[in-house]
Amino acid sequence: MKINSKLNELNAISPLDGRYLPAVKNLQVYFSEASLIFHRVEVEITWLLFLSDSGIPEFPPLSKKSKSHLLDLVKDFSESNAKHIKKIEKSLNHDVKAVEYWIKENISNDHDLLKVSGFIHFSCTSDDINNTSYALILSRALKFLIIPIISKLVQKLKKLSIQYADQPMLSRTHGQPASPTTIGKEFANFTYRLKNALNDINSIKPMAKLNGATGNYNAHLSACPEINWPALSKRVLNSLGLVQNQYTTQIEPHDWMCALFDAVARLNSIIIDLNRDIWGYFSLGYFVQIPKTHEIGSSTMPHKVNPIDFENSEGNLGLANSILRHMSEKLPISRWQRDLTDSTVLRNIGVAFGHCILAWKACFRGLNKIKINEIIINNEIDECWEVLAEPIQTVMRRYGLFEPYEQLKELTRGKKVNKELIQNFIQELNLPINAKEQLASMTPRSYIGLANDFAKII
Repeated sequence: MKINSKLNELNAISPLDGRYLPAVKNLQVYFSEASLIFHRVEVEITWLLFLSDSGIPEFPPLSKKSKSHLLDLVKDFSESNAKHIKKIEKSLNHDVKAVEYWIKENISNDHDLLKVSGFIHFSCTSDDINNTSYALILSRALKFLIIPIISKLVQKLKKLSIQYADQPMLSRTHGQPASPTTIGKEFANFTYRLKNALNDINSIKPMAKLNGATGNYNAHLSACPEINWPALSKRVLNSLGLVQNQYTTQIEPHDWMCALFDAVARLNSIIIDLNRDIWGYFSLGYFVQIPKTHEIGSSTMPHKVNPIDFENSEGNLGLANSILRHMSEKLPISRWQRDLTDSTVLRNIGVAFGHCILAWKACFRGLNKIKINEIIINNEIDECWEVLAEPIQTVMRRYGLFEPYEQLKELTRGKKVNKELIQNFIQELNLPINAKEQLASMTPRSYIGLANDFAKII
């Protein structure tokens, strides 16, 4: 077999770059190699612009024209520029230094900038540029891509919570019939959990450092001891929307990233729980899918409409979490002041979020196909009178009747329970008339507590 050298969906090694590329293409803006190179350029130029206004005598403030020239390098940055930087990197064997050389190339026609070109990458170590770039990438991906997709999923669940707030459903604890709920309340449970998980993600502040080779501003102070370097570094990072981490080695220790990855993995686990519950309800016949005319569920069984979106979501979330959790375990660990293992791992952030995006979109797609089967749901709950053993024995406890739990256990456990059996038992109880009437009017379908109210106010 001959393979076309041009990447396409048939010859890509990763399904994210092949089969699933249309669903995750937006991630290229944030997590591609070109994006990382672009953000390095942006950080280097931002640092240079702040240095020009820092008061260093040998670096007088740049003219408006020169500043505009630098900002245009960021604004007009293209994939062809990234390719050229990769070409420089190939000869240098250093990705960050290649960015510095590219900037110098692109200011060669500006006399004022050329005079101060030595201040490009001034006092910086590679990770000053890299950690700040990754912090920018993640903060922007969160704001413009990740959080909007999760929010859309939460809103869909909220809508289903309200839509099905009043539809009673037989619960199952340990897989066995239990006190009824409503379908809307079960969706509301996941809505609430995912909202909290999303709040946790939103609460994490991206951090970065610009403090030199081992985090102590050694080179900065040796060259310009009159400058308040921690304050200047903080201003640069704050201008980019980042929080300064003052206590680092050569690398920013990635603790905030690990908190983020853990928070996303926890959110993913909640969605796995949702996927599995919905899959189970399909199996029970509670839910059915709205079929698409041309889709095929099985190559041999024509009747099948499988819950493949929720299965796809679960599988991708498992892959995502394995990567996210590896990163959150590995990234905080660095030998002494620096080793390179974090760099290798960080390049896979996009892989983790690629599987997340696939999973979140699949779950959302599946939720849009759901219909409930009221006949099956109602028939099942209407035939499960044994669930009223709980309220009956609880009312008996209130009025001090003898061994209420034991009496209901004897009446219902391991037996076929119907309306007549329950009603006859209630009539024989020595209860106040109003309590007896209340129990007698109760049905499995009406025994839902505050489930519908909780679903409506989610």
